[in-house]
Amino acid sequence: QWSRTGALADRRGPPAAAFLRVYTDADVELLARTDRLHGNPSGFSMRRTCQRHFEVFGDARYERLAGVSVAHIYNLRRRRLYLRVNRTLQPTKPVRAPGIGERRRPEPNGRPGHLRIDSVHQGDRIDEWGCVAAKGVFYLNVVDIVTQWQAVVAVPALAKRFVQPALRELLEHAFPFVVLGLHSDNGSEFVNRETAALLREMNIEFTRSRPRHSNDNGLAESKNAAVVRREFGRGYIATKFHRAINRYATGALKDYLNYHRPCCFAHRRTDARGRTKVAYRPQDVMTPFEKLCSLPDAESHLRPGVTMAELQAIAMRATDNEAAELLQKEREKLFKPIRKSWRKAA
Repeated sequence: QWSRTGALADRRGPPAAAFLRVYTDADVELLARTDRLHGNPSGFSMRRTCQRHFEVFGDARYERLAGVSVAHIYNLRRRRLYLRVNRTLQPTKPVRAPGIGERRRPEPNGRPGHLRIDSVHQGDRIDEWGCVAAKGVFYLNVVDIVTQWQAVVAVPALAKRFVQPALRELLEHAFPFVVLGLHSDNGSEFVNRETAALLREMNIEFTRSRPRHSNDNGLAESKNAAVVRREFGRGYIATKFHRAINRYATGALKDYLNYHRPCCFAHRRTDARGRTKVAYRPQDVMTPFEKLCSLPDAESHLRPGVTMAELQAIAMRATDNEAAELLQKEREKLFKPIRKSWRKAA
């Protein structure tokens, strides 16, 4: 065609007549409005409602919809017109917790004892029908902002009767320095009157993450992936193993994380324009204990009864490789009965 005429044209004839539509746009819009009025019922219920409007109440608009099949109702519900008319938006409901925590970023000013906390769900057991058969354990992951000193504890559920004792134990015994502040997201497991009363009793400042400020709790979120998920994975672990997990977390894992696992600490520099630039230098990579020792007057930040000599003795009790080998042995011991439970469930 190009060689003969020097141009390309569509030589096909006019398109064939399209299939006639049984249900018009008016029917789709009527179905959408009726669905919205009745709270989006099932297809069987909606078909009967359309039949009643035509047969019982004599509404001629429902003549075609009175004979629609249940299956085709779901086809019509996928039409763009239907989705435009029957659009239900639920805006985010703010957490109404007046007087519980201040929504701002914590300001440690170089002092250890300002903690970030987050909860991590281990996973669910799914049955043969794809439904949740049982909930797995939950972890409370707590990290100090300045030194990255970390503690992890497992609870069977995020109920107050489990979270409150675990939180008290973490704040009183998991950190060698005095706890001054606690920062969390806006989850109800932390934002409640019981937690607020506990923190007031211990004279600990409570702050919460602000909307559209994802970095407010970013350190705890990063430790969720780098530590919790790496140590425990993502598979389902039954709640009956939470005590065994806590023995592992408060033993080999705690010593390895805080005395033998190096962390990256940011070096911030302000340029001539007032902009803060962040860099991660090799000389700033150290363990949380080394970071604690590097702070000015580090001894003054410790809890009563804790000395730097005791912490140094714990740090020198094993080399980094020995601590890692012990961690792997203890993890294997922990997961041996867990794997047996997986095989039984399968």
